[in-house]
Amino acid sequence: MPWRTAWRRLLQLAGIVAGMAVVNFFLLRLAPGDAAQVLAGEAGAATPEYLAALRAQFGLDQPLWVQLGKYLWHLAQLDLGYSFRQGMPVLDLILQRLPATLLLMGASIALAVVIGAGLGVLAAARAGRALDTLISSVALLCFATPLFWVGLMLVLVFSVRLDWLPVGGMFTVEAGLTGWAYAADVARHLVLPAATLGLFYMAVYVRLMRASMIEVRRQDFVRTAVAKGAPAGRVLTRHVLRNALLPLVTMVGVQASSVIGGAVLVETVFSWPGLGRMAFEALYQRDYNLLLGILLCSAVVVVLVNWLVDAVYARVDPRIRLA
Repeated sequence: MPWRTAWRRLLQLAGIVAGMAVVNFFLLRLAPGDAAQVLAGEAGAATPEYLAALRAQFGLDQPLWVQLGKYLWHLAQLDLGYSFRQGMPVLDLILQRLPATLLLMGASIALAVVIGAGLGVLAAARAGRALDTLISSVALLCFATPLFWVGLMLVLVFSVRLDWLPVGGMFTVEAGLTGWAYAADVARHLVLPAATLGLFYMAVYVRLMRASMIEVRRQDFVRTAVAKGAPAGRVLTRHVLRNALLPLVTMVGVQASSVIGGAVLVETVFSWPGLGRMAFEALYQRDYNLLLGILLCSAVVVVLVNWLVDAVYARVDPRIRLA
């Protein structure tokens, strides 16, 4: 039965990814312009004959359903196409940039969850007091502030004024570091982008954790545990905190897609060499093959994150496992 369930779930995920690929294909075809027009304009030879030759080279002169069929056929063979703008296969370009995006995404989510959950617990423990008001106000301020402004202010303070952290990039190119020194250098470059992206979602988790903690503390099973003389620490960790984490875990899966969307802006501000920045460049250059590959890769990452969140949810909540 577990193997049958796993295979059924894999088929569902494959169907979701295939559906996203079709939707992305048609959405990009609705956008004005194409790669042939951009290349012809850059070459200064936007004649009808030259445009027709470029469209024939890129396969853009074929009917839409033929282009879709070829795209899905190559996709089934794990062939994401060729980027004529970059002169490389799309899959190679994505594999070069994917680790940077996953690193930024993982660091920002971890920062948001850990700090957000911790501040939410503190706010719930001091509900209605000065500390609760301070934490809630800071969370609201972080939520209402635009990401690009936060990033620019962090650069201005910690890079320009204090000179503690690098302005941008993923590592110091001219240093030639290796091993632990290279890891430490990447970590220094990661601080500002991860903080910029994580502060916004941290505010959401603070409010969510605070409300969930207050609600769970009012439940009958918590009152029963307190009446039976259970230690306060055990009641907090085993009864209140564990049940209060369920909405937080759910929200992590829901916001995985928005984290990737926010990474586009953050990677642009900090010159972070990830998929978000490359997607912006591909859209500007009308490199549809590359953009389709990035969108598909982002969809796969979101689906896998939600699958992982479901597994964690079942681990945290025994009722899911029994069901």
